[in-house]
Amino acid sequence: MHTEKMHSKGEDSVNSSNMPSKSIHKESSLNICRDILICFCIVIAILTAYWQVRNFAFVGFDDDVYVFRNRHVQAGLTLENIIWSFSLTHEDDRSHWHPLTWLSHMLDCQIYGLRPGTHHLTSLLFHIANCVLLFLVFRWMTGAVWRSAFVAALFALHPLNVDSVAWVAQRKNVLSTFFWMLTMLSYVHFTRRPGIYRYLLVCLIFALGLMAKPMLVTLPFVLLLLDYWPLSRLRPEKISSERSAVYSLVLEKVPLFVLSGVSVFLSSVTQLRYGVIVSTESIPMKLRVANALVSYVRYIGKMIWPQNLAFFYPYPTTMVPIWQIVGAGVLLICVTVLIIGASKRIHYLGVGWLWYLGTLIPVIGLIQAGVWPALADRWTYVPLIGLFIIIAWGVPDLAVRWRKREVLLAITAAAVLSILMAATWLQTGYWTNSTTLFEHALEVTDNNYLAHNNLGVVLVAQGKIAEAIDHYSEALRIRPGFERAHYNLGGALIAQGKLNEAIHHYTEALRLSPNFAGAHYQLGIALARQGRITEAIDHYSAALKIEPNYAKAHNNLGFVLAAQGKLDEAISHYSAALLIRPDYAKAHNNLGVALAKKGNPAQAITHFSEALRLRPDFAEAHTNLKTALAAQRKIEEAIAKFQRAIKAYPQDPLLHYRLGSLYQSEGEWDQAVEQYKKALSVQPGFTRALNNLATLYTIKGDYGRAVSTFEKVIRLRPEYAGAYYNIACIYARQNRIEESIDWLKKAIEMGYDKWDLIKTDKDLESIRVTSFYKELIK
Repeated sequence: MHTEKMHSKGEDSVNSSNMPSKSIHKESSLNICRDILICFCIVIAILTAYWQVRNFAFVGFDDDVYVFRNRHVQAGLTLENIIWSFSLTHEDDRSHWHPLTWLSHMLDCQIYGLRPGTHHLTSLLFHIANCVLLFLVFRWMTGAVWRSAFVAALFALHPLNVDSVAWVAQRKNVLSTFFWMLTMLSYVHFTRRPGIYRYLLVCLIFALGLMAKPMLVTLPFVLLLLDYWPLSRLRPEKISSERSAVYSLVLEKVPLFVLSGVSVFLSSVTQLRYGVIVSTESIPMKLRVANALVSYVRYIGKMIWPQNLAFFYPYPTTMVPIWQIVGAGVLLICVTVLIIGASKRIHYLGVGWLWYLGTLIPVIGLIQAGVWPALADRWTYVPLIGLFIIIAWGVPDLAVRWRKREVLLAITAAAVLSILMAATWLQTGYWTNSTTLFEHALEVTDNNYLAHNNLGVVLVAQGKIAEAIDHYSEALRIRPGFERAHYNLGGALIAQGKLNEAIHHYTEALRLSPNFAGAHYQLGIALARQGRITEAIDHYSAALKIEPNYAKAHNNLGFVLAAQGKLDEAISHYSAALLIRPDYAKAHNNLGVALAKKGNPAQAITHFSEALRLRPDFAEAHTNLKTALAAQRKIEEAIAKFQRAIKAYPQDPLLHYRLGSLYQSEGEWDQAVEQYKKALSVQPGFTRALNNLATLYTIKGDYGRAVSTFEKVIRLRPEYAGAYYNIACIYARQNRIEESIDWLKKAIEMGYDKWDLIKTDKDLESIRVTSFYKELIK
């Protein structure tokens, strides 16, 4: 068996002490050419196995969240979106804090738009970079060229890594691993010649990796393993004692462990904020431990024989069979004991095995968030490197006595890699689109409720509602408490006009997940269709309370409020929807309708035109635009008519008032103010002109004139409650709370009874915390 000294020196090392400098230079040049050739072969092999991804579509599992339905990602790298990516409050991915992943997707959209093939190619490029870096890092650490190349080749071509490469939503996996490899590279650079700047570079790259995916939290542990082998920083011949060496090397990693802790904290904040942590009541800890033990062994099995791979493996609903738990536990303990015992002589065994066990801990399922699978192929992307190390170094050591050892090992390696390449090409093909992905999962797994549910979503998009309902129903048969299937089934039933059944499933989804904003929204739609407007408003409002930036909920709430004649509130919600989604054609159309009803066809025309720009086939907007243009022409004709009449009768205050009203409806406020003033110069006690003039002063922010003008209205008409209310609103805007409350009290005393407006008027928002307001709304 080869000695550890040979491992660190490399199987291709050359004794150069007696070689002339020209020979050394020639040897170095040959080594560089050989390494480049190896990298080239790795790249070609990867492209052969994965090149088909350039024609793949996005899939209906997380790709929508990360790319094609994420407005921030689609908009590209803007300042607003960059700030959003670092936020802990966005609703899109509630599991982790990974701003660099968001920025990566934004950059893709900035460059390529929403062409899915190009997004796939970016992930493929990261995988290629990871494989090349893996080879170079181990080549540099060990000097063992072909063993390092075999580790990289296994990593490059193993089918278990297909999920990470062919699934756009797993960009976080390949991106974070890119920084993992760079961190190892910079760490080796640091160990060769320690220095503060080299160490800071290690910390910086590691921090970037954590910002791509928190799974890198185990990397400091792996660096300690590398200190043992192959970097040999834990050798008695180099330091006074093993104990002091361990202490100093652990102390050296403290800043990295701190960064890991910060990453865990930030992800925990996000998960706790949105309540996605799975409680131990739902999945008991004993079941989690049992599944974890079995998963460790199942991953090894899949590495050896990668068949029946799927995007999702359902978590067991009952306790794992005892023989599996005991068998897995005994096997793991025995292997661990044997490897630790042998690792004193064969150092790579302990490093590879502990690499595998340790890097899987964050995803082994003891702590769970969201829809958690029993195991996931993508989670082995980095952990399997540990087992690949054992294979790449262990098999040649076992074959040390073989005749023609190098030839046999080369043939065996080529055969294994060829088989893996073919298997990877085949497995990659299942990611072509959502249909092939979910149907394959149903073929190779049992009781896959998530695949049934997701396939149902695909079928709905294809108009196959009845088939979709069958899959949703099957998902619920397998897992009755799956709120997403209840939600999707409700949508399919609405499409069939079965409102009562849909309402039942939305209600059930909310019983299972009370903070399910989408279910509140969809239930609001169903209730509105049944004419249960008040209940619909309650659910739209609940959806907005959970997700204030829910543009569709704002739009639909505005629609039902407009149907009740509450145009001001409707306009407020339509405007909020457009502030969130400026490209929301339906909201533009609905806002146009509300503005037209308010007598403002000019602004309505602007929104109808924008709706048609966004959706040229929007028939309803076409009709509304024609109507608004006709109304606009009538207003223009009316303005011209009043202007002619005023020339004939300049002292008629009513003509000036009506012309002012027309200008006000058109948003031409200065001209409206001029006409109201002319009306008042002829008839100073014209209260309607005074009231409208005060309103325009308020709109223009001239609060002093507005209040004094409303006070003139009150002196002329003390019983006019609306003037008192308007003054209360003006003072509230100025945060003069006590004065606002006094005037609101006067308005109520004078009979002001528009309670819905009092409760929702944004101008009064500053007084809602007062005891008076709380008493008022009882």
